[in-house]
Amino acid sequence: MNIDFHCHTTASDGTLDPAALINLAREREIDMLSITDHDTLAAYSTLGDIEPGLRIIPGIELSSQWNRRGVHIVGLNVELHSNSIVEAVTKQSKAREGRGEIIAERLSRLGFADCLEGAKSFSNGPQVGRPHFAQHLVAIGAVSNIQQAFKRYLGAGKVGDVKDQWADLKTVIDWIRDAGGVAVLAHPTKYKLTRSKLIELITAFKAAGGEAMEVISGSQVPSVTRDMARLCRDSGLEASCGSDFHSLNQPWASLGHVAPLPEDCTPIWNRWQ
Repeated sequence: MNIDFHCHTTASDGTLDPAALINLAREREIDMLSITDHDTLAAYSTLGDIEPGLRIIPGIELSSQWNRRGVHIVGLNVELHSNSIVEAVTKQSKAREGRGEIIAERLSRLGFADCLEGAKSFSNGPQVGRPHFAQHLVAIGAVSNIQQAFKRYLGAGKVGDVKDQWADLKTVIDWIRDAGGVAVLAHPTKYKLTRSKLIELITAFKAAGGEAMEVISGSQVPSVTRDMARLCRDSGLEASCGSDFHSLNQPWASLGHVAPLPEDCTPIWNRWQ
């Protein structure tokens, strides 16, 4: 089966609107898909009249913090209209708005004026995220490309890395579980943690009620997949996978182009087959 349980649309920081994403998923013969926009379910409100031609598992990617680090948690099979998920989206939206203002203020101290307005001009929806600030910095000539914007100003540990607006790990997992969903630790290798810290995160995640982790996120070398599969199995978690698709010009995160899970993993999608 072709499974992609992590992708983004223009409802957050993706470049395809929900209908275009569904069309691409059809073209790439994806069997099961979850749209997991950052801290919003807005994409699903536009899909009512679309015949997807594939199984859609309602999802969301919620921002959290753990030990003063930003950690993303994917919620799969959430009830879209539950009180819990409505509360989560409302609170996260306010946090994201405040975060954008802080990022803009910090960048202004470096001499980059009107960054919030500039970032909003690149957003196709109400959300403003770091990729939109990156696009603005490219547009004004502050950096040559988006990767450079993150390396200099927006990436982990940089001036635009604002984490303390988010709810804690346990609160986010509770929101997902109370909405009938499954909490999945997103892209664990992207946090650049030491081995001991990664194990500490996975342990804390499971203790808080997390049930699965992404063994595969986008394009990754087989040795990393085997390692993540081992950690997943040893932690007693189910396994998920996703491209983390945002844009057609990012071949390392291509919708539906996700390697098969190792055979010793328990796929999360077994729950919905």
